Amino acid sequence: MTTARTPVPEAARGLSLRERKKIKTRIAIRNATYALVREQGYEATTVEQIAERAEVSPSTVFRYFPTKEDIVLTDEYDPVLLAELGKRPADEPWTESLRYVMRRAISAGLEEDAEAVRLRSRLLAEVPAVRSRMLESMSVTGRMLAAAVAERTGLERDGLEARVYTMSLVGGLTEITLYWAENGFRDDLHELLDRALNVIEHGLPVKNT
Repeated sequence: MTTARTPVPEAARGLSLRERKKIKTRIAIRNATYALVREQGYEATTVEQIAERAEVSPSTVFRYFPTKEDIVLTDEYDPVLLAELGKRPADEPWTESLRYVMRRAISAGLEEDAEAVRLRSRLLAEVPAVRSRMLESMSVTGRMLAAAVAERTGLERDGLEARVYTMSLVGGLTEITLYWAENGFRDDLHELLDRALNVIEHGLPVKNT
């Protein structure tokens, strides 16, 4: 059975044909996974079923995604976000650059497939294996962000300050997703991002008594 649409994200259209084909394959695998999860649940969905639905071999699935959890967690936007951060004005405050880029990323994801964004968030909140794998993969995203921080600030990308800041940021962004899902997706995701970045930038708000 052929999967649902597998468009290449608009942000990736400037890549080479080979890279676009890779992205299209990853999206096909991910769409197949989401469809099966909706039909029968996460635990009941196997890599063999995913491969059959996506019309690829199981080895191809594992070539693109080392684990089933990675299918849920991996997207095409990290390199694009880093490129966007690099384009922001050099004198713009770092948090404002990040706020601008992350708001664009949220909007792009929701516009492309809001249902898939909610499904991913729900799985992160409800499936221990997905949440555990997310914690393992956070260091990779943190290192990528540390490179962007180092370029902007002049700090060492492997220095303590850059590592503490970026891992705090990655952890905070993960908590946005969990909070959103745990509260029935009723909050505006952009507003949650702003609240999280305000805490990272200014510290905890003081509640007046």
